[in-house]
Amino acid sequence: MNAVPSTIRDLPSWLLGRAAARGRALVAEALAEHGLKMWHHVVLCAVADQQPVAQADLVRGVQLDPKDMVGVLNDLQAAGLVERRPDPGDRRKNAVTATEDGTRLVATCARAARTANDELLAPLDEDERAAFMDMLRRITARM
Repeated sequence: MNAVPSTIRDLPSWLLGRAAARGRALVAEALAEHGLKMWHHVVLCAVADQQPVAQADLVRGVQLDPKDMVGVLNDLQAAGLVERRPDPGDRRKNAVTATEDGTRLVATCARAARTANDELLAPLDEDERAAFMDMLRRITARM
């Protein structure tokens, strides 16, 4: 017996949610092998892409609560993955940069995340993957 109610089991929103949950679990497991949690990875990647970046801009960019951002940045800084310094353009703000170790970890975790996503998409052949990614991009472009 299928526990998912028949009225929702074929809704695209339900199926996408289930696929997303599986994808998050696979990526979280892969990141954990490198000592990172999902939000730590997201923030570290954003820092590496945008550095130096103001802490407030990180909050807006990754849409993380400011209090949670402070905790994530504290963890990343304690691990030697990011540095926070006063922003030279505005000394009232902190500018965040990735350390060499942080930059290396971003590259390592990017490979791990790609491997996890390959596992998620394993039921699809190459053409189906390309079509699926195109469709997802079109759906999310409307957000």
